[in-house]
Amino acid sequence: MPRSRSAGAARTADVDSMMNRLGPKLRALRTERGLTLDAVATKADLTKGFLSLVERGQTAISVPNLLRICDILGASVGSLFDFPDSAMVRHGRGAPLEMGGSGIREYLLTPATEQNVQVMRTVLQPGGGSGGAYTLDSKTIVVVVIRGKLRLVVDGQEQLLDTGDCYTFSAQSPHAWDNADTGESEVMWSIAPPLPTGSPARG
Repeated sequence: MPRSRSAGAARTADVDSMMNRLGPKLRALRTERGLTLDAVATKADLTKGFLSLVERGQTAISVPNLLRICDILGASVGSLFDFPDSAMVRHGRGAPLEMGGSGIREYLLTPATEQNVQVMRTVLQPGGGSGGAYTLDSKTIVVVVIRGKLRLVVDGQEQLLDTGDCYTFSAQSPHAWDNADTGESEVMWSIAPPLPTGSPARG
């Protein structure tokens, strides 16, 4: 039992750490643009209090809300990414990724020099997911379920993916996803071409 609690605490700490990295990056972008919390919150249809919590790393933000904020700030969500230092990424490693969602841990597996595809690994806790539908500034997304189950909704059509299943769809199609299992699930995303690191994101 102590081991189970420790593992759960470690997973929570990982999620909190990612939120703590994302918030300051958003705050830095906002201040660089000379925008107030009120201005960004109003344009994003969020409350000032919620956005303040996000910037302080005290709450999670959905993927669509994060993309909306990035669009307001004139930055791609890719500009928030840290990248692996080399082409070799060992099992269980990768650059921690902040792309929104709740109850998830994400890692970027491809280096910044890779221009053709971007690969991400997502570990979803029970109930974890994107928090809504969104599109990405890319062409094609391929998702593979490594373990567990993933509920994927593309253009309003729901797909239930089991371990080993793969699904390919347009990044321009509104899509949402969440863990459909009672335990942790893990998936791999391939996005081609990689998300831009400077131009506005699409939400």
